[in-house]
Amino acid sequence: GQGKAGIPARLEVYLMKTANSKIVNTPYDDVFRTLLNDCSRLIIPVINEVFHECYSGEEKVVFSPEIHFLNQQDGEEVKRITDSSFTIVGKEKKKFLYECQSTADSSMLVRIFEYATQIALDQGEIIESTLKVEIPHSAILFLRSTRSTPDKMKIEMTTPGGTVSFDIPVMKAQKYGIDEIFEKNLLFLIPFYIFSHESRFEEYNNDKNKLATLKAEYADIMARLDQLLEKGSISAYTRKIIMEMSDKVLENIAQKYEHVREGVKSVMGGKVLEHEAKSILREGWQQGRREGEDYGRMEQAKETAFNLRTIGLEEETIAKMVNVPVSVIREW
Repeated sequence: GQGKAGIPARLEVYLMKTANSKIVNTPYDDVFRTLLNDCSRLIIPVINEVFHECYSGEEKVVFSPEIHFLNQQDGEEVKRITDSSFTIVGKEKKKFLYECQSTADSSMLVRIFEYATQIALDQGEIIESTLKVEIPHSAILFLRSTRSTPDKMKIEMTTPGGTVSFDIPVMKAQKYGIDEIFEKNLLFLIPFYIFSHESRFEEYNNDKNKLATLKAEYADIMARLDQLLEKGSISAYTRKIIMEMSDKVLENIAQKYEHVREGVKSVMGGKVLEHEAKSILREGWQQGRREGEDYGRMEQAKETAFNLRTIGLEEETIAKMVNVPVSVIREW
């Protein structure tokens, strides 16, 4: 049926739901954005996989302004946080919009359309009598998928000048096994790997032998991450964030299955080891030295302090490690 202004009823219901600016993100959205913003280089191999790019991994990832204002049909402006929009700067600049969805349906298409067009408008320019806008390359990561989940979706617009459409590639987290994740350097997917086991939680929770198999997989993941750390392929901070975000996903997806939670946490969890904190500190100071100026060193000290606080160190310990007063740490 048709709703107001000729909008299909189902779409109108979705728009009414999303019109509320107080939309609550899921814990999985939070994990997705933490990975994207705190470990931004992890997204480059994902972009290679989804869009068949050939980035080396050394390119710069530049994030767009987070806040956009979307005009609703009732005339109200609604604030949207779009921190999943970024540009990869290599031989050329390309704009991307990468979103995450934990349900296996097509509702994300409306959100992608909202974000993509608003980003294009915000970054557009008027040249003489022409408004030029660029729609970012857009994709969706499905944490859950079914046999009917497509490999790509599409947005089609009918304009007075003709019909315009663009594809939205779909990445299915449950499709990737441990070997493929590490072969393709898709470390971004590790916190979401547990989704591939979700249908068997009941079995794991009631059968110690089956749970042991799951724990062995996570022990393998940890061993491979340690190897990458030793080789210098990832930093201690990146490794720690992957572990922390894996734990956050686990706490939510397996909240009804105590043995599953505790079993995987016994492999992935644990307190911050002294050598991890020292590695993070050393990496920060090395970056500060590369900056070569007092301002650069101070800015790096702030970032290092933030990283150390993120992994759970006390303010007094952080102050000693970065050699500033505790009061300065609290101001940061």
